[in-house]
Amino acid sequence: MYNSFSDFIKDKQHICVIQAENPDGDSLGSALALEQALADKKVTLYCPVDIPKYMRYFDGWGRVTNEFPYKADALIIVDTASTILLSKLLDDAAIRNCLYQLPTFVIDHHETAPDLEFPYESIIEPLSSCCGLLYKIFKDQNIAIDAKCAEHLVYGILSDTLGLTTASTTAADFRACADLLDDGANIAEMEERRREFSKKSARILDYKADLIKRVEYHLDGKLATVHIPFEDIQEFSDEYNPNVLILEELRLVEGVEIAVAIKTYPDGKLTGKIRSSTPVADQLAGYFGGGGHPYAAGFRIYENYEDTLRELVGASMKLIEL
Repeated sequence: MYNSFSDFIKDKQHICVIQAENPDGDSLGSALALEQALADKKVTLYCPVDIPKYMRYFDGWGRVTNEFPYKADALIIVDTASTILLSKLLDDAAIRNCLYQLPTFVIDHHETAPDLEFPYESIIEPLSSCCGLLYKIFKDQNIAIDAKCAEHLVYGILSDTLGLTTASTTAADFRACADLLDDGANIAEMEERRREFSKKSARILDYKADLIKRVEYHLDGKLATVHIPFEDIQEFSDEYNPNVLILEELRLVEGVEIAVAIKTYPDGKLTGKIRSSTPVADQLAGYFGGGGHPYAAGFRIYENYEDTLRELVGASMKLIEL
């Protein structure tokens, strides 16, 4: 079923595994799992941005580099098939040339249609996580999963399903995690590391309180938004992603159906992270050219905050049928 992946890797010597510029637990777990599974090859793990501190409970995160390996003979992109999430690569002429010239394979689980402009092969299935898709590929192609690979896959699955609790979680995710435990993954040890790295300093807790005070409610309380300006990003992001601090809190407010955290940057870029309790997040992101899942999605545009907020309110009103 997934022979295209085995055919792609069989004659490659040096593979670069690429994460998008918004790394999360699923993309990091996917990259590390591929590195482990392809142990007979040279594998470079590349991400155009630094791995955030709150994700460094993944054993091996430090092997991810933002120095592109131009001598690689193949590329594997994980957890995205979106041009906008690879913009840092495409904006770099040398890396862009590699994307057009080197054999490239994309592995993604998002429901949004791919819009990549360079040639590539792919396995894209609408599943709850990229790690879940990799698990299927490895099993189908008889690619060995050792204890370390199993650990990375489990934590990628748990990351994107919020511990097997999201609406996109299926029985297959539970079965995959059970099999990966048999393969040697130790969830108790991993969870202890995650809790340790998830601890917040008093400064971050104070910042979270400030974010909560900034929350704005629209559409009779059905839409909650919070603005995260660049000054906040500079000061706090390396220690703790503001989106992670606030989004789940917003979604748990009584009456809120859609929660959106909007970051703004000096170059005019604006990013939006969406979480919803009704299956409209991907549609709302699509209004701005983004995508994702029905309950979790995102977008990136170049627009001012006030206009974007106004358009966001209007699009949300249509989706929740007020």
